[in-house]
Amino acid sequence: MRSAPGVMALLLCLSLGAVAAPAPWYLWRSKVDGKTFCFQTSPGQGWERVDGPFRDARCEKPA
Repeated sequence: MRSAPGVMALLLCLSLGAVAAPAPWYLWRSKVDGKTFCFQTSPGQGWERVDGPFRDARCEKPA
């Protein structure tokens, strides 16, 4: 019965993926021309986060 702790640890690791959630989306605005885009992470230094988080890639469904 020495393998029981190993099996339990494996099952625990496998079950952690079941509670993972997708990353939220945010609305970003360009500091240069004011255009807005929906990204999950910052597109770079020339962008500022305007709104969010959202559940979809169109930034329409609030999280």
